[in-house]
Amino acid sequence: MRAIVFKEYGSPDLLQLKEVEKPAPKDDEVLIKVYASSINSWDWEFQSGTSFVNRLLYGLLKPRIKKQILGADVAGTVEMVGKYVTRFRPGDEVFGDLWDSWGGFAEYACARESSFEPKPANSTFEEAAAIPQAGVLALQGLRKNGQIQPGQKVMVNGAGGGVGAFAVQLARLAGAEVTGVDTAHKMDVVRSAGADHLIDYTQEDFTQNGQQYDLILDCQGFRSMFDYKRALSPGGTYAMVGGAIPRMFQALFLGLWGSITGSQRFRIVAEGPNKGLADLKELVEAGKVVPVIDRTYKLSEVPEAFRYFGEGRHKGKVVITMGS
Repeated sequence: MRAIVFKEYGSPDLLQLKEVEKPAPKDDEVLIKVYASSINSWDWEFQSGTSFVNRLLYGLLKPRIKKQILGADVAGTVEMVGKYVTRFRPGDEVFGDLWDSWGGFAEYACARESSFEPKPANSTFEEAAAIPQAGVLALQGLRKNGQIQPGQKVMVNGAGGGVGAFAVQLARLAGAEVTGVDTAHKMDVVRSAGADHLIDYTQEDFTQNGQQYDLILDCQGFRSMFDYKRALSPGGTYAMVGGAIPRMFQALFLGLWGSITGSQRFRIVAEGPNKGLADLKELVEAGKVVPVIDRTYKLSEVPEAFRYFGEGRHKGKVVITMGS
């Protein structure tokens, strides 16, 4: 089968389209024929070698052999199932996040059956592949504040990206007053996702304008947590989806302090893959949530897709199809 393989950290030019052995499912695994995948920040950070945590997990100097095919989000059809698999059978259309195993940038991929849900009936494979990781992170981040109440103020930092576009839709669906923060060229996506207020962070510092929010969902995580603290209402919650390691330690410290004092809460979104994916499937099938896709690339164009993603210009998701 064809797959995108990387054996060194660095430039997207190091990604290569190669013929590799087709995987075989273990007794508790599902083999799927992949029709579409999508790029997440985790893919880009892993491939570029910028995340020290990823290097510790998957190879300090170079990626381990079993982790040399990127891609977590997938959508496709079940090709074969292991003897202990009970939820799926060959021919079923599925989608999911292969967080534990990777391997989505290939014509076939294997993972445990818990990695998948039935594909939304009204979605194409490309649309379904844009949902799992970004949609689940957005849902988990919003749930860090418990059940959002109508009228609560929610701010999404990075609202024009993959996670952010889902978060804006989900927060509006819950009845929140939503402020979306991003760059000017992404404001059309933030607006169409349903944000009530738009802030171009290059023109306005949302931590200095006097506004406070019940929940801040941060898809960037590169500012000081003490900046965000100013923008949180008393008893409010900050939820970090991704960002720099020093900022994560700040969030952990402030989260511990908040649990002691009962004041503002600082949380890191790290519940794991696919928790809430079935809920998202229902919302997509009901037409209440729509995946936002910026561009679609063929498997052979993955290096170009990574370069585009790394520039930060994408609005919503960048999708990969298995075409030549």
